[in-house]
Amino acid sequence: MRTHRCGALRASDVGREVSLGGWVHRRRDLGGLVFVDLRDREGLVQVAFGPGWSPAEVMERAGTLIGEAVILVKGVVEPRPAGQANPELPTGEVEVHATEVRVVGPAATPAIPVARVRGEPLAAEELRLRYRYLDLRRPEMYRNLELRHRLLQRTRRELSERGFLEIETPMLTKPTPEGARDFVVPSRVYPGQFYALPQSPQIYKQLLMVSGFDRYFQLARCFRDEDQRADRQLEFTQIDLEASFVTPEDIYAVTEGVLVALWAEAGAPVEAPFPRLAYRDAMARYGSDKPDLRFGLELMDLTPRIGEGSGEFLRAAVGRGERVRALAVPGGAALSRKDLDALTAAAKTMRASGLVWAKRGPDGPTGPGVKALGAAALEALGLGDGDLGLAVAGPDAIALPALGRVRLEVIRLLELPPSCRHAFVWIEQFPLFEREAETGNLTFMHHPFTAPHPDDAALVATDPERARAQHYDAVYNGVELGSGSIRITDPAMQAQVFERLGMAPADVEHRFGWLLEGLRSGAPPHGGIALGFDRIALLLAGGESLREVIAFPKTAAARALFEGAPTGIPAADLAALHLTVAS
Repeated sequence: MRTHRCGALRASDVGREVSLGGWVHRRRDLGGLVFVDLRDREGLVQVAFGPGWSPAEVMERAGTLIGEAVILVKGVVEPRPAGQANPELPTGEVEVHATEVRVVGPAATPAIPVARVRGEPLAAEELRLRYRYLDLRRPEMYRNLELRHRLLQRTRRELSERGFLEIETPMLTKPTPEGARDFVVPSRVYPGQFYALPQSPQIYKQLLMVSGFDRYFQLARCFRDEDQRADRQLEFTQIDLEASFVTPEDIYAVTEGVLVALWAEAGAPVEAPFPRLAYRDAMARYGSDKPDLRFGLELMDLTPRIGEGSGEFLRAAVGRGERVRALAVPGGAALSRKDLDALTAAAKTMRASGLVWAKRGPDGPTGPGVKALGAAALEALGLGDGDLGLAVAGPDAIALPALGRVRLEVIRLLELPPSCRHAFVWIEQFPLFEREAETGNLTFMHHPFTAPHPDDAALVATDPERARAQHYDAVYNGVELGSGSIRITDPAMQAQVFERLGMAPADVEHRFGWLLEGLRSGAPPHGGIALGFDRIALLLAGGESLREVIAFPKTAAARALFEGAPTGIPAADLAALHLTVAS
């Protein structure tokens, strides 16, 4: 039905007879001439209807075309008249003189505008998601999803060329603890029993290594029943890979190869290898395990400088074994009192008791931090004229993340320019365990299948909180792209980790017996990583929300507005699943 796509025509096509199909983007009537901008996924082309080339019935039909109707057009490609070329369109040098037109998809008035004029705001997001089939017609959405397609194919090509096999793992599986709540699926055949949708293919990919497949990957669909954010959806796609007989260095090399290829596919060349930071260093220097290295502003430790000249509350904090962490902000004295209050609020959201600040002007330092910090600590901050000093006191588990959050807010408020465009970094040597803030119970920092650092294996039994993990995160411009680790392959060590987590042997056997059985059969050393594909696509598309790179996303309230999900189901269907709904 078509010889060309609308956006593909160029000056080299002049004189060619073409057949086009698309949507009426905009119609303009100019006396005896009618112009239609015809749109498909590749772009726009101007179709001209005139008495010199369009029969009378075609001219009449052209005058009745409405926006978003689907039409088929035949005609001849001609150069636009002198002075009428449109340099903003790839097809701007040509137009199609229509000899035939047929409406094949009549359209009602669209609920939201598709053909927007420059500068016109988008409809509200919830309205756009309700009419997603219209929203997807926007050129921006075409571009984003076409980029997503290319990134998917480039991923497959890169990993296939490195000897990885694409293997699909089940979508109906068994619940496993991976840090979020499972979506569960009731079984009709087995009353009172449930499947879970996978939070990740973690155990399956480990069993593939036990089975000898050596190198696996999957563009895996994953599900987590957790609160929505701009960079999080209930269902998402990850680049999931696992390999046998590897060290972290091997996984780094493969991952860097994939990421360099994806950035190149998007027209943003980057280089490997990426720098590395131990977790403790990242926290001490940036207050974050996903630091944005495009900016300086490293934290410092003022604890040794807190003494007799400092305020009582800071001396008391140090006396309790807490630390005083600080940040010197060049040019930060320009921030208003309202800005400083906002920074204090940001620190408090991370459980800090408050934020100490001092500014330095031509006449010396001012602000409550002058007395609180004391002369020795102020000198260590090294503030110059126009600079700002910020400090937080508390245990490092509170002070560092609080000041890390403040650091990001300072960068935003001052609109600091980045020193580079792309800043990748590996964060490694995470703790194997951490304490839950609410209960104080020991829990895994990432997941319970992560192997301890070889030098710290004995600490799992004697001092678990000091044990480092063979875990690593890939971070880009302050955004975590993915996490991975070398896995536990010794069944005795895996059982010991479960024991440290307070899991009873019977519970371990019920939930993970199938993994332990596989490990007992002979497991090679193996490890892998899972990269958030949607997040990568968003970063490379330059968007602000994952909903910009997913065809049919959920809202911030976890609803699918177009199809109306979630929804109730008939009582008969509930009965077949042996379910009742509590009122």
